[in-house]
Amino acid sequence: MRARRRSCVGAPSCLQNRIVILSKADLNLLLEARHASPHAILGMHPVTRRKVKGVVARAFLRDVTACEVMDLETLPPRSIPMERVADAGLFEAFIPDRERVFRYQLRATRANGEIRQFYDPYCFLPTLGEQDLYLFNEGNEHRVYEKLGAHVRDLGGVQGVSFAVWAPAATRVSLVGNFNHWDGRYHPMRPLGSSGVWELFVPGLGEGELYKFEIRDVRGQLRLKTDPYGTYFEGPPNNASIVCNPAVFRWTDDAWMKRRREEAGRLDRPMSIYEVHLGSWRRVPEDGDRPLTYREIAPQLADHVIEMGFTHVEVMPLAEHPFDGSWGYQVTGFYAPTHRYGTPEDFAWFVDHLHSRGIGVILDWVPAHFPRDAFALAEFDGTHLYEHADPRQGAHMDWGTLIFNYGRNEVRCFLVANALAWLERYHLDGLRVDAVASMLYLDYSRPEGQWVPNRHGGRENLEAIDFLRRVNDLVHHYHPGTVMIAEESTSFAGVSRPTSEGGLGFDYKWNMGLMNDTLRYFSKEPVHRRHHQSDLTFGMLYQYSENFVSVYSHDEVVHGKASMLYKMGAWHIPEKAANLRALYAHTWMWPGKKLLFMGSEFGQSREWSHAGSLDWHLCQYPDHEGLRLLVRDLNRFYVSEPALSRHDFNPRGFRWLSCQDADANVIAYVRCDEAEDTLYVVVCHFGGAQREHRVGVPRAGFWREVINTNSAYYGGTGVGNDGGRVTEERPWDGLSQSIPVTLPPLSACVFKWSPAPAE
Repeated sequence: MRARRRSCVGAPSCLQNRIVILSKADLNLLLEARHASPHAILGMHPVTRRKVKGVVARAFLRDVTACEVMDLETLPPRSIPMERVADAGLFEAFIPDRERVFRYQLRATRANGEIRQFYDPYCFLPTLGEQDLYLFNEGNEHRVYEKLGAHVRDLGGVQGVSFAVWAPAATRVSLVGNFNHWDGRYHPMRPLGSSGVWELFVPGLGEGELYKFEIRDVRGQLRLKTDPYGTYFEGPPNNASIVCNPAVFRWTDDAWMKRRREEAGRLDRPMSIYEVHLGSWRRVPEDGDRPLTYREIAPQLADHVIEMGFTHVEVMPLAEHPFDGSWGYQVTGFYAPTHRYGTPEDFAWFVDHLHSRGIGVILDWVPAHFPRDAFALAEFDGTHLYEHADPRQGAHMDWGTLIFNYGRNEVRCFLVANALAWLERYHLDGLRVDAVASMLYLDYSRPEGQWVPNRHGGRENLEAIDFLRRVNDLVHHYHPGTVMIAEESTSFAGVSRPTSEGGLGFDYKWNMGLMNDTLRYFSKEPVHRRHHQSDLTFGMLYQYSENFVSVYSHDEVVHGKASMLYKMGAWHIPEKAANLRALYAHTWMWPGKKLLFMGSEFGQSREWSHAGSLDWHLCQYPDHEGLRLLVRDLNRFYVSEPALSRHDFNPRGFRWLSCQDADANVIAYVRCDEAEDTLYVVVCHFGGAQREHRVGVPRAGFWREVINTNSAYYGGTGVGNDGGRVTEERPWDGLSQSIPVTLPPLSACVFKWSPAPAE
């Protein structure tokens, strides 16, 4: 009997090779790419036919005229022909002499005579376990990016790529790409229970393969979507995901990472950040004015940053985005460095190089919203999966974008893991979180009646708040020494306070109030500034309520707001430059970390444009070069003097000397260390005429002039204080000692105390 069955196997017309258990309904669903569980049909399965036990093997292959099952458990491998049961390429074989599933390959012959032998994608067990799926659905799989998406794997000695995507409302999900002519019939994916995750391992694929997910929604409509967890993408208009393994880069920054961990929690460290848009920092005019690549820009940027004395670079969003004009804020590939400047490995090299030069790297991260592009997250599986269904909760009316549903476990998991992935994969030193204010409030930029209150009837977005606290805690847990910085423009309490104290858990918060106040003051003509003295002083009332970063960012030099230089209230470039020098010196002496957008360090004249290079040629002119030299010296001074950063976030290092002399357009204050062994007096004169002035000082001795923004070296007139002043026992500003000073117009002078005149 056994011999008789074996002799019959493989005969094309043999009864055993006809459809065994496949119903007509299943066949039609498979051929129409509507079958919700293809692994139940395709691959190899034990069956009983007419009381005969065996296995059935099925394969759905494109452009194949003949196919065989190669039994790898026999030596030599036995060939078992399959019958073509559908013109579209469905093949089947019943194998009665094997009662268990066995190791096999498919041997397919194409119409052109080409023969290819390969493992069947439908013979592999799922690559995700029940625990993986449970934690994901619970919102607690912190490294879900290692599970979902596309991953090059070795399964039992078989090389290939595993694909997994979350689409719970889909009726069918297929993997499509060049390997199957973008035809969703040939690689339908397996649903993993009630998790909403679909999965497929495709042997033989590797890095560089283009792919998307074809999703059939509950209405029968097809959606072609890129991978939410994709690590690399091709550019528009196709925007396909590309199989890529970011972990292949060999890092050389062990010393940097060790030092970063050791310095975790050190908020007293100096931090001066250079904000950069990589595509417009410097271009290559001789090559079509293209942007520099990651590997090209890294050495040049590092040279400039070191020369200028900045401690960190903050790059505007680099996650993949289709539209250049969004500056990276309309993200479609949250896990992928943009293709514009190279590969993920190239971006890793960029970070590694800056670390080798002693420069920290901070990334602008955008979890507050995402665009409506049909190929990305919006209505991903035909439902409002990542976004709220109610537009009062799920849409930013001002920006035309969608809002993440922070209360959904899987969405929160996606975002938390995204933050961790950037830090893990690319060794970033921190994230600047964009548009935090829009996340905190349900009524953000909404009129009455166009928002939904929280469960307590309030306007706070409780789910978003919980998400921010969670991501900050996990970042600090997994990556000590990294910093989280909030762009938050409201008075929400405790943004930079630990979550254990009821705060949001950020390390720092952008000081938007100080920026707006100072820029409003400096936009006035000097003759009018006496009426706006409070713009200079009000900020001290809340200065220590948060861990502030003093910022002049990209947002202030676009959309008709004018460049930093042209914001200044003066008619001519020399006066504008003098104003800006005084503003910078005041900012760098004021408590708080520092941030300056590229081009502002040399006084770019025109507004910033993402489509062209900075106007570096301006540095040949004294006013612009003077600004650059001053910013350089301010950074070096700030970084080298611990008294200027140690008490950034407590009042022990600052006190007013004079803050109400509006008629003179003068403010004066002290910066010092806790023991007052190091003392600085800062005198700012924002009037338009030279002035002889007296200022009280906290200690007798010699006060050396260490910074004068009116120095000829910086493009000023050279009027100053002859190197310094000796104190006089003349009470002033409530102090027993004072010094007479010459205050040039539109200037800031910094004096450092010493016991006796310098030799």
